[in-house]
Amino acid sequence: MDYKPIMDHGRSSYGVPNPGYLPSAEGPSAMFAPPAPDSQGPSAPPASMFDNMPGYEGTVAGGGGGFLPPPMPTHPTPQPQPGSEQPQWNIPSISEATAREAFALWVSSKCCYSSAPVKDGVITNMEAFNTYRYRLETFTESRSTEWSHEPYKGQPVDAYAQPPPGPWDIPATAPSYFTDSQQIIKVPYTSSMKSCHVCMGMGRTPCKDCTGAGNKVCWVCNGAGFRHGNERCNHCFGRGRENCHFCHGQGFKQCPTCHGKQQLLVYINLTVKWTNNSDNYVVEQCSGLDLDNLSQVSGKEVFRDSQYLVYPVMGFPDPAVVNAAQRLISEHQGRFSQTSRILQQRQTIELIPVTKVTYSWKGKTHIYFVYGNEFKVNADNYPATCCCTVM
Repeated sequence: MDYKPIMDHGRSSYGVPNPGYLPSAEGPSAMFAPPAPDSQGPSAPPASMFDNMPGYEGTVAGGGGGFLPPPMPTHPTPQPQPGSEQPQWNIPSISEATAREAFALWVSSKCCYSSAPVKDGVITNMEAFNTYRYRLETFTESRSTEWSHEPYKGQPVDAYAQPPPGPWDIPATAPSYFTDSQQIIKVPYTSSMKSCHVCMGMGRTPCKDCTGAGNKVCWVCNGAGFRHGNERCNHCFGRGRENCHFCHGQGFKQCPTCHGKQQLLVYINLTVKWTNNSDNYVVEQCSGLDLDNLSQVSGKEVFRDSQYLVYPVMGFPDPAVVNAAQRLISEHQGRFSQTSRILQQRQTIELIPVTKVTYSWKGKTHIYFVYGNEFKVNADNYPATCCCTVM
């Protein structure tokens, strides 16, 4: 079969549409402009962008190089000193009036609790369970590095001017002890200028919305150029396409990585973190109160010791506290000394008052707990949880 060339309205020979043809407003049809290929650069910088810096060989981009172990101390480590022995000390039991007032306040906070057990209940027994809470805090400093970059705007380029200082030799201002904080420092003598890896040094990237064409299919006529037969589309003037609003018809946008500067300043960032690592141990007193309730209340501090490394508590009247102190101190030193620098430790002991109150109401016995300096109340089996059922 022979094919005859067709030379009409933007079609090439053999009837194949010419993709580059855009008809005039008077033309009977509209063709699509060819979209530009997606030439986005890589999102992650290549390894070739990063120089080999002595002392920072394991540093990578984005994920950091992991926490760097601290160097060995140049001076002898100060030895912890035992604190003074604490005499046995108990918080006096709360009065019946205090227990009843705390109970009434708790009931009033419940929308469907009747106050009848508070008003008519008779307290028959009050038993104090003084509960100790031991807390160990280890304040540490850790350091990590990662390659970073920013648009080059004339910043100093100092790579290889001299060897960079080691990660633990760079001074950083520590916050107050036992306060979490973070500081990011640009490592001296690691900055160099590189061509942007995203736009390949062009300073611009193809528009994602129109894939670099500068125009898109007209949304009114769906690219036909005409509406309702031969009526020319007034939105695109019969072109079938309209300029892209995101790039204003240019087909490209400023590179978001180099901000159009074409070059990047590449350097190593040092992240210094100060962390207060805290662990608690609460001595069980078999009162029946769930110990989770005690995490929200405070007690009376009866012991405090703060030094570079604390010495396990000695001579405390409750052996469970002594054992907990020895265990936690050993765990903290093993857990944090390998990946961070221990700056200070602090151990405290609080005495949290817990009072178990037994009362009688309507011939039955019930209990509730008053605990903490805040006189919090716990009564899981309150006998009058709906006002309408109480006579």
